[in-house]
Amino acid sequence: MASAASEAFAAKDPLRQYTQQNPRWQRCDAGSPATYQCATLKVPLDYSDPGGKEIDIAVSRLKASSAKGRRGVLLLNPGGPGGPGLDMPVVPELNFPEEVKRQYDLIGFDPRGVGQSSPVSCGLTDDEKNDERPYKAETFANDVEWARTVADKCQAKEGDTLRHLTTRNTARDMDVIRAVLGERKISYLGYSYGTYLGAVYTQMFPQRTDRFVLDSATDPARVWRGMFQGMAEEAGPAFTRWSEWTAERHPTYNLGNTPAEVRETFWKLIAQADRKPIDSGGRPLTGDDIRSELRAKFFRVQGAAERVAELKKAAEGRKPAPSGTPERAPGPVPPAFARDVPSDNDAASAWAVLCADTRPWPRDPEQYRRDAIRDKARYPLYGDFASNIKPCAFWKQGSEPATTVNNEVDALILQNQWDPQTPLAGAQGMHRALHASRMITVAGGEGHGIYGTNSCADKSATAYLTTGRLPAKDLTCQAPAGQ
Repeated sequence: MASAASEAFAAKDPLRQYTQQNPRWQRCDAGSPATYQCATLKVPLDYSDPGGKEIDIAVSRLKASSAKGRRGVLLLNPGGPGGPGLDMPVVPELNFPEEVKRQYDLIGFDPRGVGQSSPVSCGLTDDEKNDERPYKAETFANDVEWARTVADKCQAKEGDTLRHLTTRNTARDMDVIRAVLGERKISYLGYSYGTYLGAVYTQMFPQRTDRFVLDSATDPARVWRGMFQGMAEEAGPAFTRWSEWTAERHPTYNLGNTPAEVRETFWKLIAQADRKPIDSGGRPLTGDDIRSELRAKFFRVQGAAERVAELKKAAEGRKPAPSGTPERAPGPVPPAFARDVPSDNDAASAWAVLCADTRPWPRDPEQYRRDAIRDKARYPLYGDFASNIKPCAFWKQGSEPATTVNNEVDALILQNQWDPQTPLAGAQGMHRALHASRMITVAGGEGHGIYGTNSCADKSATAYLTTGRLPAKDLTCQAPAGQ
């Protein structure tokens, strides 16, 4: 029987059973460095009921290479939502500078509901996982049924768990990780969705925030429906830039001598594919398929020009080229030592966060119809995809309202000018919300994810992580020509 004193202490510190855990560290993978270790922590599913159901959080660490020079821990998140981050300390693509690895234990973790952290599943089929759905009057009823089916299947399979798969609770999990590791503060590097997670942590735990780098940022005032719509809004300027660049290289791509001619060539391809799908490497592509694929590609002008030239040749009956691949957020693949994860875990965990985090999702399908019609007219490349109905229309509300990010915590924001997933306007919104932040914009920078790619912003980010000194003012650096 617990003593009155212990019960009083537990009431004063209800999370003590979690923050005082002794993790059982073991080597993650025989093929990885011996210093790369993994452990599983317990956290409450519902932080308002710490004595209730528990879930697992899988954590990894790569110890600092210098015991003498060690500063603390650097938590890492690859984005998503739904992205596993357990092997981020050793993923080769990130290529952390030696001075960072000397000072920090690199800490990876799979966010709640993801990967090795009590993964959720809705039992979704491949078609149900497909959320690239353009608005058409004749298919809208099917899209409504798809959205309802995804929400219903997730509720039936995961129930009350879904209410607690929120960014705020993942931030609380991060703070449990901090406490278990014996650290007073954490430093952090988050990409894409990870920038929002980091910003929410700074709002909830400002006194425990050390050096935070937010790479390819989203606007915290526009999560999450506004994030989709921001992609559509910024596709227009990217398309215009691409048409200008491509017109200057007409002898190479044969798409038009002027920007107007290049744009006309593209929209003629769309119209032709709508009448009869274009055979692209054995996969017939409709105009909607091409719009969906090219939306992100237009942010990389050369790759987009090559792809449209291939499609034009295929439309003319010449040998088709292999189908292109979509833009990916930076991040790891599941580690070799991972246990089996449900095939729909990425989709299930992503919808859980996207839907449970915020409450402004319209509940009336007709609102989505009106918005999709409006936005297709405004942003013809992708507006109807962005504003069409999503499972969030039928999702049960999350356990608490979204976080308003508005603070004076130091942070460094890194942003490519031409980022297809988290456009520049989103990073500027993050910068406004974090009043003490500095922002480095890579002018002409293309693609999603900066730090670790030998970008011109890398040096400033490394200096901040290793010295704590933010740039004196916002900076703009130039991406190399022909990147």
